[in-house]
Amino acid sequence: MSHTITIKNEADTQIFAESLADFIAQQDTGFVIFLDGDLGAGKTTFSRYLLQKLGHEGAVKSPTYTLVEPYTIADRAIFHFDLYRLGDPSELEFMGIRDYFSGNALVLVEWSEKGAGILPEPDLLLSIAHGSAETERTIHLSGQPHILQLLGADVTAVAHD
Repeated sequence: MSHTITIKNEADTQIFAESLADFIAQQDTGFVIFLDGDLGAGKTTFSRYLLQKLGHEGAVKSPTYTLVEPYTIADRAIFHFDLYRLGDPSELEFMGIRDYFSGNALVLVEWSEKGAGILPEPDLLLSIAHGSAETERTIHLSGQPHILQLLGADVTAVAHD
């Protein structure tokens, strides 16, 4: 099971991220989202809107150089990773990557393919691609079938055909 939606502009990205944030806020277990796509596809923009909807106030910067940006929102640990600069997946073992995926933490991972073989399976994978117009994006959602089923219509609410 998967969904593909078309996002026409950044406002749609915000609506989509906020609808996912509402869903995630209802989950009392850990939740892992992988965000894959080319440079400039909107992975960090999506993450910013998601974190803001969850209650983060302040800047949300790309963790490209820090590898991970930690947040705490409403007693929930949130870790935003960007693995773009990772040379080898085994480097994640040295930083204790498995510890980040415990409890009820929300973990966002940009460029997850760079951690293949080390990272756990995501609950949700968002593959973001540039669309035909400058601001348009196509988002392919895949992941745990029960998560996709629970998301249902909420996911496709911003889709434009």
